[in-house]
Amino acid sequence: MEKVLGFGGLFFRAAAPEKLARWYLDHLGIDLVPQTAEGQPWVASGGPTVFAPFAADTTYFTVEKAVMVNFRVARLEPMLAQLEEAGIACTRLDDMPGIGKFAHLHDPEGNPIELWEPEAPSA
Repeated sequence: MEKVLGFGGLFFRAAAPEKLARWYLDHLGIDLVPQTAEGQPWVASGGPTVFAPFAADTTYFTVEKAVMVNFRVARLEPMLAQLEEAGIACTRLDDMPGIGKFAHLHDPEGNPIELWEPEAPSA
């Protein structure tokens, strides 16, 4: 059976797409979508990707939104400090042993974001 290799993109509606794309660049380091064939899109670093449908009544993220994006980060605490210094409210969640560290925030349009520092593999 053929399988997909990973996410090729994430597309969602925004009231101010250019402004929101700039916010993601400025605060999370996600490159803007290229406008020419020579341009390069954001290239995610290799690592695990979770594809997880949640119950329709989940309270894990904002009920007004159907999707929450989870981004892997190398070091959660410095990322949170950087975001909070920029005035972006973040909520640190409890660590999940064997899984990693997590935090939640919202972009300027209220879209929920989860940051995940995967637990280092045991040696």
